[in-house]
Amino acid sequence: MATDLSALLQGGVIIPLQDVPSRKQAIHLLCEALSVTTGISPRVIEDAVMERERLGSTGVGEGVAIPHARLPGLERPVGGFMRLLHGVEFESIDERPCDLIFMLLAPDGSGADHLRALAQVSRVFRQLPVRDALRKARTEEDVRAVICKESVSG
Repeated sequence: MATDLSALLQGGVIIPLQDVPSRKQAIHLLCEALSVTTGISPRVIEDAVMERERLGSTGVGEGVAIPHARLPGLERPVGGFMRLLHGVEFESIDERPCDLIFMLLAPDGSGADHLRALAQVSRVFRQLPVRDALRKARTEEDVRAVICKESVSG
């Protein structure tokens, strides 16, 4: 399985800037958008993502959250990115609000591939220049250029 983020965003979504009041609303919007591209009910996606959130926060620090879930009916991993105008509480390890959210959905039986994809997302978002560039990006094309460039070179 390819783990570069450009592959994850093919068939995924990018929401360059959104203003939401909470983690739940941010997750809800990404689930709705990913439902359109995956053909899976937004409720099914949201239930799986929220079940994973209950196990432990996916806020990884530095304003980044990586909510994720495995779902039946997916053929390959798919991602969705959203930048928030104002960060929301994600119970991050550094207690900072999150404004950069990358949701990863993977096929139900993809244990190792799912973990490799999560590791790749984490590696890309761990880079300060990437986070800074994403916070300056204004359009879907800007975001895609940052994420796809860095996932190949990062």
